[in-house]
Amino acid sequence: MLKIAIYGKGGIGKSTVTSNLAAAFARKGKRVIQIGCDPKADSTINLLGGELPMPVMTYMREYDEDPESIEDISRIGYGGVLCIETGGPTPGLGCAGRGIIATFALLEDLELFETFQPDVVLYDVLGDVVCGGFAAPIREGYAEKVLIVTSGEKMALYAANNIYQAVRNFEDRSYARVQGIVLNHRNVEGENQKVADFAASVGLPVIGEIVRSDDITWCEDRGQTVVEGRPDSEAAKAFMRLAEELLVTGDEDE
Repeated sequence: MLKIAIYGKGGIGKSTVTSNLAAAFARKGKRVIQIGCDPKADSTINLLGGELPMPVMTYMREYDEDPESIEDISRIGYGGVLCIETGGPTPGLGCAGRGIIATFALLEDLELFETFQPDVVLYDVLGDVVCGGFAAPIREGYAEKVLIVTSGEKMALYAANNIYQAVRNFEDRSYARVQGIVLNHRNVEGENQKVADFAASVGLPVIGEIVRSDDITWCEDRGQTVVEGRPDSEAAKAFMRLAEELLVTGDEDE
């Protein structure tokens, strides 16, 4: 099973990358679970035609009980991807990180992985926070690999470095390790070189490049990934190549 957590600066395009990767894996015939770890609960929206499953934390608040089955808190999206959103507390009340921890414990109780038997699990994690509950995907052994999404923008690279350093702190405990960097282009001056320089400074490969594309925007306006909506576009092909690269390296690790 390939288990990947995706981190990066808030607004850098993690959900776009995650959902398109999920769609790409599904097109390759893989059974995929995508878990959105963000109180906004919109990670899977483009796999579901613009609609979303009830977030786990919302379910627990509204019904004042744990769900009885995975079906209560999930929906099947494009390509058979199982979509789950952790959600978060009522705005201004409670800790979103604790919500992630509670959700993960619940998914274990419901035997999610034993029941669905995925080939790939993707965790789309809030912003550049790698502490408390937001570190759960890498700290508790749910994910084995981390992808850092960045552009060539100064603050995106600053966040990428913080994430890399945080994940390194877990390496001696056999937790997840950074697999590489995904360059999500913003077309800033010297972007490729800036990201290449950062990657070299921390000893990581740039394993994927996503072009800035109107095709992505067009598809997301319609509640789709570009892999689904415009599969012949350059952006879709980039996601397919990234999925293939991750599958190959996953096989090598085994």
